[in-house]
Amino acid sequence: MAIVSFLISLAGATMLLLFAVRMVRTGIERSYGASFQRLMTGQRSYVQASMVGVAMAIVLQSSAAVALLSSGFAASGMLAFPAGLAIVLGGDLGSALIIQILSFQLDWLVPMLLAVGGYLFVKTEAKKARQLGRILMGVAFILISLRFLREAMDPIRDSAFLPAIADYLARDYITAFLVGGALAFVMHSSVAAILMCVTLVQIGAIPFAAGLSLVLGANFGSAFIPVWLTRGMDMPARRIPYANLALRGSWAVVTLFLANMALRTGMLGDPQGGQMLVNAHLAFNASLLVLALPFCGRLRAPFERLMPDPAKVELAAQIGRPVSALDMRDLGSPSQSLSSLKRELLRMSDLVEAMFRPALELYRSGDKDQIRTVRDIDEDVNDCLSRIRDFVAAISTEEFGKQNAKIARDQMEYAIRLETAGDVVAKRLTVLAADMRKKGASFSKEGWSELLQMHEGILANMKLASNVLISDDLESARLLSAEKTEIKRAERDSRKRHLRRLQHGSTESFETSDIHLETLRAFREFNSHIAAVAYPILYRNGQLLETRLIEDMPNMTQRSKSEVME
Repeated sequence: MAIVSFLISLAGATMLLLFAVRMVRTGIERSYGASFQRLMTGQRSYVQASMVGVAMAIVLQSSAAVALLSSGFAASGMLAFPAGLAIVLGGDLGSALIIQILSFQLDWLVPMLLAVGGYLFVKTEAKKARQLGRILMGVAFILISLRFLREAMDPIRDSAFLPAIADYLARDYITAFLVGGALAFVMHSSVAAILMCVTLVQIGAIPFAAGLSLVLGANFGSAFIPVWLTRGMDMPARRIPYANLALRGSWAVVTLFLANMALRTGMLGDPQGGQMLVNAHLAFNASLLVLALPFCGRLRAPFERLMPDPAKVELAAQIGRPVSALDMRDLGSPSQSLSSLKRELLRMSDLVEAMFRPALELYRSGDKDQIRTVRDIDEDVNDCLSRIRDFVAAISTEEFGKQNAKIARDQMEYAIRLETAGDVVAKRLTVLAADMRKKGASFSKEGWSELLQMHEGILANMKLASNVLISDDLESARLLSAEKTEIKRAERDSRKRHLRRLQHGSTESFETSDIHLETLRAFREFNSHIAAVAYPILYRNGQLLETRLIEDMPNMTQRSKSEVME
């Protein structure tokens, strides 16, 4: 019975730990996720790239998340293989630093973190304050889960069951290594797996030797997580996780044999305790970074030969613009028709995002060819709308039913919004960029930073809008609507700060005042069109009012008349 109770307690503590780590990562991604692209894709040396990886892993509490972000940017051509691999290696060291921080006895912080975090999350409306509350509560849950984990070991610490397993793992370090790798992969979190191993050593449930083999195995297993998660991506995205697996796996195996040989011969003395295990984990990742960093560039050619790009596809697919998903033959099936409409809308959304992404870059370069390319993509967006309009017009309400026909019309409404958003870029932002080039003017440092943050926020909203379009998820729709309000607030605040700069006589602000204000309006309008995908879902679930006007106008008018007569 004690074993059953132990397994239930262990499962509960582990799930709480995984949930808490994800809660912290979600809060940070929702607050600052859009800034990660600019941070990770800037031009820098390998050392700088690795330091970015360290910082990103500490912020996200996950080296796998850093690897996935790097792979995604590599797939889109925004991040080179050497810099991406350096970021991932730095991310592994960053996750080790997180374990160092969380391994301290911080239980006294839990009540304060819960109180402050709960207040910010429940009682405040500002986006970043709410997400800060989520982060603080997530850290508190991590500490609580670690305490639960320690308490779960108490009933069986003195039993014959756990010592037998611990002694076996200490003797058979290869099995311990494989168990650690499997544990990290199954939990999909190296931070959670290694924290569990450190806690077991801290409370004396397993000896240091077994814990060291488990931790080295967890390091090896964690390298499989991004490999698994990127298995469906393009080849440039998959090379970075595989290179990291090769480096990390090789060094983990070498360290496993060297460390156990040193432990058995007494070269390392008699290390004990969880803190010593954390130090060993830090030393492993720091040494891997130092040894592997010079080879980031040299590994590019071998992995390109081992994992070559597939043969190039001609026509539309070659330039990243797939052919239309709409086929009039699908009109006989409502489910196929609506699925085809969604696929075409996703394609249309990708084209609009491709137009909007370089918008601020055009303000600095004013490159005529880039502007022409953006306007050419707008023609493709217009073609998408024409096809969607013809497709929806051909739908028979009798055959489809009123509900399906309504969904099709809602999707066409969103297509109109997307086309209008494309026009905002092609006919307003590109014109403003050309004006900037003609004037040779530049924004003030503060003004440029404000535009950059809005641009990043809108790009994040575009990804969220695509998720809403695919999933029809109410919570995501509510979040997208809230993010729309945040962009409106950012536009209003930027406009006020801009006017204050004008009052203080900023020359740069005077030169670019009209362009700055018009760009703010264009950004806000663009974001409003993107966020419109949430409206049908919110309406269906009674989460959105039809109007903000007071409905009982006759009574109000009658009361006003009586007040005038008095």
